Amino acid sequence: MEIWINPACSKCRSAVQLLDAEGAEYTVRRYLEDVPSRDEIRAVLDRLGLEPWDITRKQEADAKELGLKEWPREAGSRERWITALAGHPKLIQRPIITAEDGTTVVARTEEAVRDALGR
Repeated sequence: MEIWINPACSKCRSAVQLLDAEGAEYTVRRYLEDVPSRDEIRAVLDRLGLEPWDITRKQEADAKELGLKEWPREAGSRERWITALAGHPKLIQRPIITAEDGTTVVARTEEAVRDALGR
């Protein structure tokens, strides 16, 4: 199991605490330091069944600077969004857990973390 976190994020800290409390074995990826490649972002999106705009933190300063609210949310714009996420990892929603079976969840709630633990 792998969890992408920003240690400054309370949701990330809560997810890690729950994983620890449950005795889960996992690897932490501090994705602001170990930035995911475009291919890794594509793979996570495929496992999530989501589009890049679905996991983008649109209220971040970088999002406002880039004007993401105005970007089209359509297949033709997918790569532009993925490039933005790779170039500005703070825009990636967190935490993201990839479970042992390869499935992935955005683990912002206790239920989502437990769902990942059950896989």
